[in-house]
Amino acid sequence: MRYTTILVVDDSVTIRAMLEVLLERDPSLRLVGIASNAEETFQLIKETDPDVVTLDIAMPGMDGMAVLERIMKKEPRPVIMLSSLMREGSELRVEAIDKGAAGCFNKSRMIAQADELLGMIKEVAYQRGHRADIPRIPSSVLRA
Repeated sequence: MRYTTILVVDDSVTIRAMLEVLLERDPSLRLVGIASNAEETFQLIKETDPDVVTLDIAMPGMDGMAVLERIMKKEPRPVIMLSSLMREGSELRVEAIDKGAAGCFNKSRMIAQADELLGMIKEVAYQRGHRADIPRIPSSVLRA
């Protein structure tokens, strides 16, 4: 069985533990690392090459948006941004998507909507694995 591997990044011990419990509920998902700051995040991405990263926005030092930008530039992969400020249509959500986030989730709803979060993780991992199947439009056609 092929697992979807996940790296959890959050400075809150409580949120990290909650995510760990949620991920353990699904046998197709495997937690490969937990980070609490940017430095740990970049190290664990290199060591574990996760399929998906869940990333908190508000962290000490380098914030989640800056971490997201660096991941997209150096180690591109699906990132789901987590924040209690992630509400539909919020500026923060728009900014995260603009910077390359594959999805955004309101972590204050993490328990109530656990199945939705797990589904989002699986979907972005699936899309990553099938990106080569998506037909590419040559830039010359786009400029015409």
